[in-house]
Amino acid sequence: MDRQPVLEGDRLLLRPLHPDDWAALYAVASDPLIWAVHPQHDRWQERVFRAFFDKALAGGGAVVVIDRQSGAVIGSSRWERYDPTERGSAEIGYTFLARSHWGGGCNRELKRLMLAHALAQVERVRFRVGEDNLRSRKAMEKIGGRLIEKATVEDTASGPVRHVFFEIDREDFAKGPLMSAA
Repeated sequence: MDRQPVLEGDRLLLRPLHPDDWAALYAVASDPLIWAVHPQHDRWQERVFRAFFDKALAGGGAVVVIDRQSGAVIGSSRWERYDPTERGSAEIGYTFLARSHWGGGCNRELKRLMLAHALAQVERVRFRVGEDNLRSRKAMEKIGGRLIEKATVEDTASGPVRHVFFEIDREDFAKGPLMSAA
């Protein structure tokens, strides 16, 4: 699975993350309100975001999200935990968008583009969400994600974080709210 494709929607362009995206992406991420209910609520701080950015580059699955109308970088997301020997699933996570793009359908379009790309190659996609991140949990429910029993605790720069998982498979995606909104 190509984890750094170029994908284009009506409003958004997704392309691979590059080192020279640092300034534009940090300009978005430096807004503390983006991270207010996030498990890593201090990710707006430069040293914390630098670790996040460097890990995204090293992992090879990160994309930047660009507003097609303005050409501005407005966020990022990643494909994670894809094993080419096991084509059954992949994970989408670490998504954030500028507050200027909340509530207007950008998250739906972003997830639709990423899911369509992944589900052409795997049977299901999982989303790792901070257990207490109610904003992200509600967003997952809106796009048809099913909460599954799996949960993990991950050590982060801000301390341990408990995550829950949502899942969307090919069948649910094909008949779900993201396709009816497309």
